[in-house]
Amino acid sequence: MVAIRPTRKLRSALPVTQVVGLPDTALGDWYANRFVVGRQPLLLLVSSTSLLPILVRARRVRELPNHLEDLVACRLVRLGVAPPLIDAERRAMRPARIAPTVDRSVLGIMADFANSVPYYLEAGGLGDSALIGVENRLAETPCYAGKASDRVVVPDRKALELLVAKWAG
Repeated sequence: MVAIRPTRKLRSALPVTQVVGLPDTALGDWYANRFVVGRQPLLLLVSSTSLLPILVRARRVRELPNHLEDLVACRLVRLGVAPPLIDAERRAMRPARIAPTVDRSVLGIMADFANSVPYYLEAGGLGDSALIGVENRLAETPCYAGKASDRVVVPDRKALELLVAKWAG
């Protein structure tokens, strides 16, 4: 089981249905935020444990619980994760529930990511390849950089580390 934790902006599209326990996944719960760049609504999803971002067009947001595992699987394929690890993560994500946000630091990182997106998109437009390029740049961004070096999180590296630790044994 995994929780989608929408920001206040998304609560009308994804109303909280229940309080959930700890996630069964390596990447934890997924925080979701909707924002607009150049009149294009976008959806930013961020893993609570690795801070791995997913950036997609905000279409059919109400159906996100049904599509979350596909979005995550596609992101992990782009990251180069081995198929058995992706399959294990997908299985652990069922079912996806909607729950309130609980981690203000993840919300802060989401805000930083969302503020960076327009600058990264300037040259690339709003096509799928441009969104993937931005997603990759965000995934390489050191998070918690003000902390001790052993506590800095680089999302793409952390996601791989967590997936291997949980599912490769």
